[in-house]
Amino acid sequence: MCGICGIINLNDSKACRHLLYPMMKAMKHRGPDDEGTFSEDSVALGFLRLSILDLSPAGHQPMVSDDGNLVLIFNGEIYNYIEIRDELKTKGHSFRTRTDTEVLLHAYQEWGSKCLHRFNGMWAFAIYNRTEKSIFAARDRFGVKPFYYYTDGTKFVFASEIPAILSALEHKPTPDNQSIFDFLVFSRTDQTDSTFFAGIKKLQHGCQLSIIGNKISITKWYDLRSNLKSPFKNAGEFRELFSSAVGLRLRSDVPLGVSLSGGIDSGSIVSVILSDHGNPGLKTFSAVYGKGMYGDESEFINEYRPLLKDMFFTNPTADTLYNDLGVFVNAHAEPVPSASPYVQFKVMELAKGKAVVLLDGQGADEQLAGYHYFFSFFFKGLLTNGRLPLLTREMIAYVQKHRASYALKVFAYLLLPKQLRTYARVSEKGYLNDDFVEQHEKCSPISGNLYSSANLHEALIDHFEYKLEHLLKWEDRNSMWFSLEAREPFLDCRLVERTLSLPYTDVIKNGTTKHFFRESMKGILPEKIRLRNDKIGFGNPQAEWFRTRSFQKIVSEILDSQSFHDRKIISPDRAKKMFQEHLNRKIDCAKEIWKWIHLELWFRRFIGCIAHFFVYCTNYTGVLADV
Repeated sequence: MCGICGIINLNDSKACRHLLYPMMKAMKHRGPDDEGTFSEDSVALGFLRLSILDLSPAGHQPMVSDDGNLVLIFNGEIYNYIEIRDELKTKGHSFRTRTDTEVLLHAYQEWGSKCLHRFNGMWAFAIYNRTEKSIFAARDRFGVKPFYYYTDGTKFVFASEIPAILSALEHKPTPDNQSIFDFLVFSRTDQTDSTFFAGIKKLQHGCQLSIIGNKISITKWYDLRSNLKSPFKNAGEFRELFSSAVGLRLRSDVPLGVSLSGGIDSGSIVSVILSDHGNPGLKTFSAVYGKGMYGDESEFINEYRPLLKDMFFTNPTADTLYNDLGVFVNAHAEPVPSASPYVQFKVMELAKGKAVVLLDGQGADEQLAGYHYFFSFFFKGLLTNGRLPLLTREMIAYVQKHRASYALKVFAYLLLPKQLRTYARVSEKGYLNDDFVEQHEKCSPISGNLYSSANLHEALIDHFEYKLEHLLKWEDRNSMWFSLEAREPFLDCRLVERTLSLPYTDVIKNGTTKHFFRESMKGILPEKIRLRNDKIGFGNPQAEWFRTRSFQKIVSEILDSQSFHDRKIISPDRAKKMFQEHLNRKIDCAKEIWKWIHLELWFRRFIGCIAHFFVYCTNYTGVLADV
């Protein structure tokens, strides 16, 4: 797990190695253990190492092939590297390290770009071919590891994080207003190759990139829909493969832990480790708020107290968020649509110094319909297929088990035409500037790509294509800010490709999500967790946080500021009215308040005057001042 960056001059002029150093400094947190650079002709490559496998200097990058022709910089993990290495040995390859980096390099020598299909893991890497004067780069199937780039026709600049690219640009960055619109209206980011910075793109998940001369080519090497396999025959098959996925992600030469939320997904990881992999020294890291507070899952986390010795807890509060605002905005470099990623940020902070690798349940909800709005796609598919008796039974079961009408409202929303869906979300917000809406509502891809799925099966696949990646991005930023590696057993490609082929009645049944998965965890996962029906994730008491005096001060300053007014994105008067209603407990618009805060502070930090950003970030010293 590392940070990579590079500059390729497309006009054949010599690349300057010294231009890499500001880029590397901007993301030193990604690789505190080692660093290296390579420059030759028009190519300059930089690398920062977080040592996970083979902690010796043998794992240094950039890594050069034995024949001296290929130069590799690699961020990520190839979990099945041992099996691939054994296969390569039968083909005559020899190895001088115990790293997956060297395995990747030899695999590329042996199979070229087809090596990607053999990897089970997460990655973003670039290989320079010194003979052909070409670059080959690729990202993993689902977008776990990042790869950002900028090109102006004369140079190609890439990095694991956007601030590294900004440090290499000569001009001031400008915002991508379409990304801002989608963020505010739909609370979604990363559904396309765009970022919040105009001109800075990301290589899409499952894509590869090549540079030959001044020609840049991007193609898709992995398509989820065409790679689906036969579904599991029974819950035991799922259980066995899930255990294998967890076991692969326990390969490490540094201490491991689990981010334990109290939910089914992270609980299953812990339970499988204890049941199948005999790890008595396992450490867990959790966020709690106090009994009765929204988002507190202590009663479920405590199910593991008799089984684990090393359980660690953090208690995020309005005060910690207030004090961490500057650091958090800087760490993410792009706005996030709720305070939930901040909770994960605090869990990662808690784990620093106690573990280097953390496993978590990311990706389970997208393949097992964990979010309650997936009921709505389930209902839609039953309706369009004429399964009216089953639809009626499932709608009744949902209401009875969850005492909620949320999925029914979303179901009605999904039946609206595409344009009406966007209009409904804009009207729901109420605070957006009318001209801003008029300019961007027709160009938003979300209503079509994410909310037009015909049924549950299509919805799950579409979420892998258009929604999952922003969660993975936030996890990457949170973990790497504290020099930690996050691993996701549920995103094992073998598991995903079979789970997404399950019949919909194995995914949702009798008003319960993750039916098949719950069955597979019988006798392993504590029943109190296995049978719970609520969905919290990284829920938190943000509604109360934003009613505190400190946040009233921040929000009022932002809504009254000239900069906020001049952006002409949000109507200050409408936002003030909503905020007052929130303070008076007439509504809960905490998610919208957070978006106002984060978006404005992002503008001030990355687009506008940095000095202004220090108004509410007096406790922070470090990278913000250095970059």
